[in-house]
Amino acid sequence: MKGLDQQLLDQFIDQALYEDIQTGDHTSQACIEPNARSKAKLLIKDTGVLAGIDFAKRVFSKVDPSSTITVEIEDGTDIKYGDVAFYIECNSQALLKAERLVLNTMQRLSGVATLSSRFAVEIEGHDVKILDTRKTTPLMRFLEKWAVRVGGCHNYRDGLYDWIMIKDNHIDACGGIQEAIKEVNQYLDKNDLSLGITVEVRNLVELHKVLEVGNVSRIMLDNFELPLLREAVATIDGRFESEASGGVTLDTVRNIAATGVNFISVGALTHSAGTLDMSLKVVKED
Repeated sequence: MKGLDQQLLDQFIDQALYEDIQTGDHTSQACIEPNARSKAKLLIKDTGVLAGIDFAKRVFSKVDPSSTITVEIEDGTDIKYGDVAFYIECNSQALLKAERLVLNTMQRLSGVATLSSRFAVEIEGHDVKILDTRKTTPLMRFLEKWAVRVGGCHNYRDGLYDWIMIKDNHIDACGGIQEAIKEVNQYLDKNDLSLGITVEVRNLVELHKVLEVGNVSRIMLDNFELPLLREAVATIDGRFESEASGGVTLDTVRNIAATGVNFISVGALTHSAGTLDMSLKVVKED
């Protein structure tokens, strides 16, 4: 899984396996011989974009280093009902220990990749990038953001630590939008930090206040109606990056893209993505 912290990935898998197994998979231990081996297939029961093949490989190799996986469909591929994503040959008890973690994670990541792909298709032909947000599942953010990339969209900041984002609550708590920008720049200078700065504006008055002081990387135009969004983008006139946000849907994203904005942030990529139905079925030998 390119671009992922491998140590974080292993830690996630270890903790997820422990959450499920703890003192043992007593059902499998009770009725399956310890040395038995099985072949199984990952069956697709939905339509969308596949994500998580490499994750499955990593899980199975942890529970049974001698397991072998034959991949039929790669990550990022369109899938449909009846497709088989891979075949796995594995120790039977290990297979059943890994089954639910593989399914739960792949179903979730494929759901995120599918919705991201749909947004990416909607803005084809426009010079704009769809960005995800921090509206992710706790402790799964690194995986969900990976799935966003698989689906053809882009990542924003990873967290609070790698990008400055001055939003409405910061502005109101600080005492004003210009004051917040000045304080942020002083903080970055004092702490020798080099971070991008996004500032959220709620109307054209706040936009003009930001343009007066500058010292930001990007201006986020939050919940602007289309005519005002066009005016705001024209007013910024390329002096700073522009971003549209707030309630963006598949029905509205193309019209937003047509305003000339540089970025569109879409929390729905992760917070509203569903799951794709899949199952892991043992293949009975003739």
